[in-house]
Amino acid sequence: MATKTARIDGEITASLGGLAVRATRLRGGLCEGVLEIELVAGSNRVIVLPDRGLGIWKMHVGGVELGWQSPVAGPVHPRFVPLGEPSGLGWLDGFDELVARCGLVNNGAPDFHPNGRLAYGLHGRIANLPAHDVAVTLDDTAGTVTLTGAVDETRFLCHSLRMTTTLTLHAATPRLAWTDTVENRSDRPTTMQMLYHVNLGPPLLGAGADVVVPLGELAPRDAAAAADVATWNRYAAPQSGRGEEVHLMRLEPDANGRATALLVAADGTRAASLSWRTAELPCFTLWKNQGGLADGYVTGLEPGTNYPNPRSFEETQGRVVTLGPHAGVSFDLALEHLTGAAVGVERARIAASAASTPRIDRVARPGWSRG
Repeated sequence: MATKTARIDGEITASLGGLAVRATRLRGGLCEGVLEIELVAGSNRVIVLPDRGLGIWKMHVGGVELGWQSPVAGPVHPRFVPLGEPSGLGWLDGFDELVARCGLVNNGAPDFHPNGRLAYGLHGRIANLPAHDVAVTLDDTAGTVTLTGAVDETRFLCHSLRMTTTLTLHAATPRLAWTDTVENRSDRPTTMQMLYHVNLGPPLLGAGADVVVPLGELAPRDAAAAADVATWNRYAAPQSGRGEEVHLMRLEPDANGRATALLVAADGTRAASLSWRTAELPCFTLWKNQGGLADGYVTGLEPGTNYPNPRSFEETQGRVVTLGPHAGVSFDLALEHLTGAAVGVERARIAASAASTPRIDRVARPGWSRG
């Protein structure tokens, strides 16, 4: 029984018992130069992308892949992602992760100055910024592989934010847990936003799949989502040309202050659960993209500090996080694959936390979205 720590600044392979880390530079196409770190704990594997803000590309548990098939052939090196593209949608050129962080300055839809010039691009910059001080510790006693690293989002005279991450993969259970601490490194106060875009496609997602959350309140983002309110928690088969539907929610935390979103496969025997602390991430967005398979059939479970509207709108609603000089805030999340009877147990546990009569709006709610 022992521990082994390796600093990751290039290609490396290390192992200890049933634990391992492998770091590889990808070659060819849009992946050229991307550093891919594979963490292995027993039969569980996770791929982390330090060049893309420590995003989590895929998770493999017991032969099941958690993630989705994006039409983007990634992982894409950030140099091929045009974040400053005038439409503000350049972020989508690199989008194909299981977990993509959105922030740190802004995390929502593109925002524009009155003259039409882009102020903030879609989902911010953190997912396309490189990490530093990345290290991995293999702990044979605990049966865990832990990755640490930091990502800076800094602009002279504007902001200086650092996200420090600790991510742990467990061998005994198909569970990945991580804590992100965002620190204001400036001598001046600042504001920030964070949203976790957790994206799941087949095999869990499919016709007859459903999502279970401890619902308190729900409102559709816009008219397209309003047409889906009656079926907000259920999924249809892929349908070519179908647009996205986005539902905004407030969830009820359990006795430990955590909320859980559960995506359950149609057969009811497999599921993925995402849990987080609602004190720091009080807003939840459900993104349903039920278009054709080739176009990215996927759903997003998205806890955030706010709803993913343009930052200027969220500012008017007070949904930005204020950090004093050298102050910080931490976000704790966990993603787990459940099978068999554990799925029903978790479904019942989540339902017990829901409001007895949730408020469900049939149209967009003023203050939650621009309708």
